[in-house]
Amino acid sequence: MSDDTYRAMTVTGHRRFDLVQRERREPAPGQVRIEVEACGVCRTDELAVDGLRADPQTPLVPGHEIIGVISAVGPGVDDSWRAGDRVGVGFLGGQDNTCQACRRGDFVNCTDQPLTGTGVDGGYAEVTYARATGLVRIPHGTDPLNEAPLLCAGLTVYNALLSGRARPGSLVAVQGIGGLGHLGIQYAKALGYRVAAIARGTAKATLATELGADEFIDSTVTDPGAALQKLGGAAVIVATSAAGSAMSALVPGLGRRGELVVVGADPEPLQIRPADLIFGGHTVRGSLTGTSIENEDNLEFARRHGVRSYNEVFPLSEAAEAYQRMISGEARFRVVLDPNG
Repeated sequence: MSDDTYRAMTVTGHRRFDLVQRERREPAPGQVRIEVEACGVCRTDELAVDGLRADPQTPLVPGHEIIGVISAVGPGVDDSWRAGDRVGVGFLGGQDNTCQACRRGDFVNCTDQPLTGTGVDGGYAEVTYARATGLVRIPHGTDPLNEAPLLCAGLTVYNALLSGRARPGSLVAVQGIGGLGHLGIQYAKALGYRVAAIARGTAKATLATELGADEFIDSTVTDPGAALQKLGGAAVIVATSAAGSAMSALVPGLGRRGELVVVGADPEPLQIRPADLIFGGHTVRGSLTGTSIENEDNLEFARRHGVRSYNEVFPLSEAAEAYQRMISGEARFRVVLDPNG
């Protein structure tokens, strides 16, 4: 392979992976070129890998938990970004700063924002290109293979917790101890909450305690809503499970004006009795990752408080195996691709 080309793992159809050679190009206006050092494998990647996007026959590079080093800067990019800077890119690939949402400061809901690894090429590659407004500044000295999952999974639970109405010392529940949940427990503890972990079975009970949980609820033997009420009711429940029915069962566990924050995406609908919302003034809402500057806050918080992702690392050439490991739910707990491994 010459310096003019790089390896990329593309997907077409349903889980059809191809390791290809691509020509390096100069970044387009407003973009930078990034030499990828690590890319997390996230459940949202199934939109690309499983053919759930608009045109699954067009080759696309998945991946949106990217850390790398800028190697070229395109025209029109602010001069605060330079070749040699270490940066990250998350799922939201950078706001356009002109749509109605951006004009009101709602950058997360920008209507012209590339979705990294789903609408535009992502990080299952040695090189990727990204809009400068979506860049996250990463300090040199960071271990990219350790921190890559924090750019999406970490930010998702961090912002879900920050946006809630819980005060320090309040009971906060994290449902699911997987790729999102094992991080959610750590963030919740570091934010000063009394943390209840909810899981199916007791296999992860000891781990939950090690991560910082004060209480453990086995939803296979105990109604989780009733269990949370016995503990005083949760100010916030972060639902990371991919099952709508499991999330629905949590609403009765909310305390007065408590919130169920949904971050696990699944086609199964929530089914909630109106009375469970009306009495107690409860709220159910979603939370979608966050902005690039919020991601910088997230990474700094994680470093200061020792929040870490438990990762399994695969070389780029084994992206198909890495994806299967992630989607099976057997990984402990995130999967990361190493393009240089």
